[in-house]
Amino acid sequence: MGLVSTVSGWTLPAVPAGAALHPYDLRCEHLGTPQGIATRAPRLSWRLASDRRGDAQAAYRIAVRSDGALAWDSGWIDSQDTSASYGGAPLASFARYTWQVQVRPADGEAAAAESWFGTGVLHPDEWAAAWIGHDPETLPPFEPPADDREPRSVRTGSLPAPRYFRRVVDLSSVTAVRVACTARGLYELRVNGHRVGDGELTPGWTDYRYRVPYQVYDVTDLIGDGPACVGAVLADGWWSGSLGWDGRQQAQRYGKRPELLVQLVADHADGSRTVVGTDGSWRESTGPLRYADLLMGEWYDARLEQPGWDLPGFDDSSWAPARVVDTGHDVLVPSAAEPVRVTEDLVPVETRRDGDGRTIVDLGQNIAGRVRLTLRGAPAGTRVTLRHGETLDDGGGLYTANLRSAEATDHYVAAGLPEETFEPRFTVHGFRYVEVTGHADVDLVGRAMHSDTPVAGELSCSDAMVRRLTGNIRWSQRGNFVSVPTDCPQRDERLGWTADAQVFLPTACYNADVAAFFTGWLADLRCAQTAEGAVPDVVPHVMTERHGAPGWADAATVVPWHLYRVYGDERILRDSLPSMRRWVDHVERHNPGLIWRNRVGSHYGDWLQAGVRTSRDVMATAYFALSADLTAKAASVLGLADVAERYAGLRARIGEAFVREFVSADGRVSGDTQTGYLLALAHGLVPGDLIPAAVGHLVADLERRGRRLTTGFAGVGLLGPVLSAYGRHDLAYDLLHDDRYPSWGYSIKRGATTIWERWDGWTEENGFGPVAMNSFNHYALGSVGEWLYSGVAGIGQEEGSVGFRRPLVRPLPGGRLRWAAAAYDTPLGRLSSRWEISGGTLTLEVRVPPGALATVHVPTTDPSSVRESGTPIGDRLEGAPGVAGIEAAGVSGSALVCRVGSGRYTFTAPWEH
Repeated sequence: MGLVSTVSGWTLPAVPAGAALHPYDLRCEHLGTPQGIATRAPRLSWRLASDRRGDAQAAYRIAVRSDGALAWDSGWIDSQDTSASYGGAPLASFARYTWQVQVRPADGEAAAAESWFGTGVLHPDEWAAAWIGHDPETLPPFEPPADDREPRSVRTGSLPAPRYFRRVVDLSSVTAVRVACTARGLYELRVNGHRVGDGELTPGWTDYRYRVPYQVYDVTDLIGDGPACVGAVLADGWWSGSLGWDGRQQAQRYGKRPELLVQLVADHADGSRTVVGTDGSWRESTGPLRYADLLMGEWYDARLEQPGWDLPGFDDSSWAPARVVDTGHDVLVPSAAEPVRVTEDLVPVETRRDGDGRTIVDLGQNIAGRVRLTLRGAPAGTRVTLRHGETLDDGGGLYTANLRSAEATDHYVAAGLPEETFEPRFTVHGFRYVEVTGHADVDLVGRAMHSDTPVAGELSCSDAMVRRLTGNIRWSQRGNFVSVPTDCPQRDERLGWTADAQVFLPTACYNADVAAFFTGWLADLRCAQTAEGAVPDVVPHVMTERHGAPGWADAATVVPWHLYRVYGDERILRDSLPSMRRWVDHVERHNPGLIWRNRVGSHYGDWLQAGVRTSRDVMATAYFALSADLTAKAASVLGLADVAERYAGLRARIGEAFVREFVSADGRVSGDTQTGYLLALAHGLVPGDLIPAAVGHLVADLERRGRRLTTGFAGVGLLGPVLSAYGRHDLAYDLLHDDRYPSWGYSIKRGATTIWERWDGWTEENGFGPVAMNSFNHYALGSVGEWLYSGVAGIGQEEGSVGFRRPLVRPLPGGRLRWAAAAYDTPLGRLSSRWEISGGTLTLEVRVPPGALATVHVPTTDPSSVRESGTPIGDRLEGAPGVAGIEAAGVSGSALVCRVGSGRYTFTAPWEH
């Protein structure tokens, strides 16, 4: 049985086949074909594929051209690196560059691949556009019909109408036309009657006080000679809409009303360039979109549509002049990550109508996104209302208590056509179920939306519940990576909690390529760090003044280090090291005794642990040690020996203080909880001679509880790795397969299609958990995904390896599994592992990308009998020559250890379960 995806519509692309070494999946700044690069020396990278064993890149050559002219030729560079920074002539703004990389092995012909990237504004003085908005004095009030069904926000008139903007430009003999666009708010750009781009919720969410991203679009194909209309719809979004649990008033710390900025750049055949920006000559009006709010929903009245408003010939004499509200460009930055996109449509699995005129639609999957509604035969003025919820109550109705103040309700008022379609544009809901009222003859499709980070990994196995778990993890990642890594997509929160992000990051990196996504988020983290060095609990930093929580603020060190290890981009460390140092120094300054007791901000402990209370001092000090260690390592990578020595010394002293304060002579860690032991063992805070005893205490706690976990956010991701590292992956498998409370299986047994925020989101004894905080789509407890890839399937990298140049393939068969398989796109290329047990034989299939040297542990009860593709290799442990590029390096536990170069390998070995 082959690798089976658990998530439809979000699967790994095929690796292009070829007998010889060849490059593929070319990237610029970690993105496929970005339109608006503003880095003067962008990073160009590629992956490699080859069907030959032992293949590796010996040299590469990069050529970059613009309009056919050579901008850079690197010449042949002898290197196995699969990335390089552009080193040619200065790049021009609003230009398109094609680039080609050639690679060659030591003993073969060169192969090439080509891609392109576009530039944005490379020089600040090239901005010509102003920020425009509307005069609030001209804003007509929105007065919906009185109805008890109206959401609070409608009844109180707190949601203003989005604005429509347009400008006609005369162009002739154009060879290329590009548009840079952004908003303080959300925008949808239109040119000559066509929507531009496929991004949703653009420009996305950043800390707008410091960074407002803009997008660049090539609209050449939409514009010919003559008048052209550039239009945009502008809504509140994160800028001035509802945000977090304090609603619109708190969200308006950014601004009270949205603003638009558009700059069109047209190149002509004679070499001239026309630049047109937003200014007071643009016209603006309201339209059929009566309000739009991320948390509350949308109201669209199709009777108010103005056909042709985005075409040149439209009569806009009744529209008002736009108001110039700002002319500054200091905070504008190019968009550096994948946009939010609709990535999958879901057809309902069940539709049920009741006697009260309600239709309940079940998509079969909890998602973040919206619906596309089609209604037939609705008289003009018919209002259809869509309410969204994650689950149903005991009576079969929509359960919305856990949404708190988020109304998650959309309204559509029909124009009276035979068939009409409505799809919201400037809202996003977290839901599985939709309640439809107002009209019966309707169809709808769920549309999943998230930041379109490229799929990087797939994982499957023989057990249906574990497959569901992997799917739940991936769906929660999709539903919560919406411009930033949020905690939940449904209620009035949806914030970038830093602990959630850092504990889940290793799993996230296996599921998707999140290099660009998290690099942008780290920029916001650094902007929000206080002058003293404290890191906020949520990024972007809004709605709460809380800073400095252990495990939360440590995202400042954990995230950049892990991104560097996975993607090998030193720039992440270079940009982050000052922030890392300031955070560690801040904690040390407040805790000179090196036991982190003096709070420098919030302290949440092991959040949502089950039935225990892990010592907060233990947790805080363990993270203090970890952050000091990672800061030392980052400084070492960057060649800063003195800095590395300073933080390595600090780490050593913290470790000594931890042992004195928290580790007893019999190996007990203060508090005697699972998370306490896991943190101490995972971060090297237990003396070597006491490690067996500490592991024994951890195991004893699990056994005492009937092999049940108690871990919360801080500990849950460490369970599998720590237990496996110390030979107890049997316990890890028991936890994986458990369906009693608390466990992943408990939620799955009750129909979960995403990871729950809390173990007791719903229990048989108490029903729904506390409505004040009960998300059914929350990825933090899904951080077990890292162990599923690295432990169950066995895909990881050796300690000290960067960018998976030294993969470690060490599968751990166990539990109820008969087979498991995973594939992962490393920066070098595809790495995969698949094992299966049948008839007393274990078969392990491994694929190693070109340029990597992998260490493979072949599980077996008889290392001397291991074979590869039928050839004995297990008897070659005494220095005998390798077989077909395989070196048998020894025995570790119940495994034969081999070292192999790139290629495909099939090992068979005796196995007795």
